[in-house]
Amino acid sequence: MSKIIILNGPNLNLLGEREKNQYGSFTLKEIEAICKEYATKNNIKLSFYQSNIEGEIVDQIQNARKDNDGIIINAGGYTHTSVAIHDALKILKIPIIELHISNIYNREEFRHKSLISKVAKGVICGFGANGYTMSLQAMKKFLEKWKLIKN
Repeated sequence: MSKIIILNGPNLNLLGEREKNQYGSFTLKEIEAICKEYATKNNIKLSFYQSNIEGEIVDQIQNARKDNDGIIINAGGYTHTSVAIHDALKILKIPIIELHISNIYNREEFRHKSLISKVAKGVICGFGANGYTMSLQAMKKFLEKWKLIKN
């Protein structure tokens, strides 16, 4: 059974309320339920975490290296600003998928630069809440291939 953690950054706790034209009407709790259902059906042990506090996200990333097989991160606004999150992710020896609900390249110029992309295996953006299950599916496939190669 693969162990995957999904980390969510600032303001994602307000999904369903904020900028519905960018983020849709799903709440983070609804997205979490959909992800956990997918995980159960696909033999994945899933952890789901959200914080508005950069240091708490860094702590979760550091802890993830001990007992997770992969990490999916939607760092929200920290994607474009946090060297600390970048550095914590860079230490990991497990695969990382960067996730965004909106297409960051169709938005304000400052959102076009990600400090996470250089340490991620891949980036999924612009598919709304579906991006979460797409990320889980991509991570599952990657881990299956990685475990075959690793043996």
